[in-house]
Amino acid sequence: MVKKRVAVLISGRGSNMAALIDAARAQDYPAEIALVVSNRPDASGLARAREAGIKTALVDHTACEGNREAFERVLDAELEAQRIDLVCLAGFMRLLSPWFVTRWNGRMLNIHPALLPQFKGLHTHRRALEVGVKRHGATVHFVVPEMDSGPIVMQEAVPVIDGDTEETLAARVLEVEHRIYPQALRLVAEGRATPK
Repeated sequence: MVKKRVAVLISGRGSNMAALIDAARAQDYPAEIALVVSNRPDASGLARAREAGIKTALVDHTACEGNREAFERVLDAELEAQRIDLVCLAGFMRLLSPWFVTRWNGRMLNIHPALLPQFKGLHTHRRALEVGVKRHGATVHFVVPEMDSGPIVMQEAVPVIDGDTEETLAARVLEVEHRIYPQALRLVAEGRATPK
């Protein structure tokens, strides 16, 4: 089996990145985590990736002086240089331009802490509690130019429990994220999930 080469893009601690790395250690997993890229030099996930023996790269968005296209061209060149097949966004806190998203169309996944199409954007757990939903969860989806709107690969729900806080709900959703992201990447790497 020729494994797909995957790059994981992070901005912070990289807990979903770690879940993908762990899953990819399995002999029968159809993808390898070949590269971890962060836009922040202080992202603790970079050290976690290096400890796992994975090549890392820093593409610091602040070095591009607010020029998103310049940042994305450097990022794209890094991905191409490493012969990346698929990109996984894992807590990557940058909105990507239509140019970049189109370049990686059908080859880029994101994990979102809500049951899309509910609660696109930030502060999903707070908003779920404010509205009073009974079910919340996580979604893995293909990335399209419109934020949090691409075709869904996988979702899983958790109950919202009386007395939940943002933190308790977030912790339950994070467990789901760590479970479904590797499963969704497997489906995509095997060609069993496509954006059509």
